[in-house]
Amino acid sequence: MFGSRSKEEKSPTDKVPLDLSKQPRDPEAPKGRPTPKRSEAQTQRRRASSAPADRKEAMKRQREARRTDLAKQREALASGDERYLPARDKGPVRRFVRDFVDSRFCIAEFFLPLAVVILVLSMVRVGSLQNIALLLWLGVIVLIIVDSVGLAIRLKKQLNERFPNEPRRGAVAYGLMRTLQMRRLRLPKPQVKRGERP
Repeated sequence: MFGSRSKEEKSPTDKVPLDLSKQPRDPEAPKGRPTPKRSEAQTQRRRASSAPADRKEAMKRQREARRTDLAKQREALASGDERYLPARDKGPVRRFVRDFVDSRFCIAEFFLPLAVVILVLSMVRVGSLQNIALLLWLGVIVLIIVDSVGLAIRLKKQLNERFPNEPRRGAVAYGLMRTLQMRRLRLPKPQVKRGERP
């Protein structure tokens, strides 16, 4: 209660100024907050400079960025440029699988045209043609299964030899799905000719 004034008064360096007026701050006085790390300060500066003014502007920028990414992806699917391919098509394993499938003649790629022919034959009201269509349908399915099993075994063997340390999960299924597409419609576009071994 009757202590000296020097104990009650604190030096101006201990107090943090509460008013945020435009008067210059004493260089000896504390800031009242820790100094940010350089990386944090740079991130905040970048965010402040590139932050859009309103939500409409942010959505517009986002749409533009998405459109640019999709355009790059379409070009990559046509040219085979690894940098902009979708994640499911990236990597040396997937590239090898594509080349392995594209270099071979697969029965499964003719499934859709054959299915249309068989469907037309089955709609004709002639009993013998309907029986032929049914036999063709069964024959095509059996041939596709046999061809796919053979391709899967050969592909798995090649992947084990060439990429022993790379992750190969889903690569065989990726190759089998590619065989079901007609060669002309495959994306990414085939980079090898038929008969040319990868």
